[in-house]
Amino acid sequence: MASGEPAEWVIERESDRYPRALRHIHDPPPRLHLRGALAGERGALDAPAVAVVGARDATAYGLAVARDLGRTLAEAGIVVVSGLALGIDGAAHRGALEAGGRTVAVVGGGTDIVYPRPHAALRREILAHGVLVSEHPATTAPRPGQFPRRNRIVSGLSLGVVVVEATLRSGSLTTAAHALEQGREVFAVPGPAGAPRSAGPHALLRRGAKLVETVDDVLAELPAGIARPSADGCPVTAGLPADLACIVEAIRAGTATADAVALHLGRKLPEILEKLVMLELRGSVVRGPAGRYAVVGPAP
Repeated sequence: MASGEPAEWVIERESDRYPRALRHIHDPPPRLHLRGALAGERGALDAPAVAVVGARDATAYGLAVARDLGRTLAEAGIVVVSGLALGIDGAAHRGALEAGGRTVAVVGGGTDIVYPRPHAALRREILAHGVLVSEHPATTAPRPGQFPRRNRIVSGLSLGVVVVEATLRSGSLTTAAHALEQGREVFAVPGPAGAPRSAGPHALLRRGAKLVETVDDVLAELPAGIARPSADGCPVTAGLPADLACIVEAIRAGTATADAVALHLGRKLPEILEKLVMLELRGSVVRGPAGRYAVVGPAP
């Protein structure tokens, strides 16, 4: 552990600070060891969270997808959980940090151990803006058998698990299995046919996992009402990106024509027309007489 790092917090299972979702999984850790900016924040591990996991030897495609998912989930106010491993895990953590969001790294050894070494700088960022979590006390060296067990914590802290690139023998499939056992959603990102790292996600899709092409596919499956304002003041709602949510709110407020919405939001008319078509296809708005739009359904 480097000097000047934050102190470790220990939360016993009997404590009211112990994460509610984790308390009810099979074999919950008797105590959690936390280190980082969020370690002392009550309820930090009870915030809506999604895990993004996958191959250590990920492709450039997989890394880009994981980073984008981490960033866009964080922009939607979702905590990004992963395991600080090389490859997909690290990319998801980085994406969340780039968005100024929160990220939780569940590690296989003590929270004071720098592992893996190439992620020393990423670990420092997580300590400054997120939290490291372990079921092991400080100074515990990471050992191979500890990583499969930590996967139940990754899924247990999350509303769902997204698998991005994994072989059929990957630990990520263990995390997905824990998620199913715990009643969490399981998502998978498809890859090129026949590629070894596509085999895991494709197997999950055949078993009923939700297909993920964009973050919308994840947000649409999360409980209603998980949202926060985006940087431009638009609501970010489960299943509805900020740019579309802005248009819905503008229509709801009374700016019911495409011209009025464009003027209200300071956007170009062709852009607004394109997004209105998207909203119609989603069933979020309908176009009535004189080109006036109306919102379908209750406010998010």
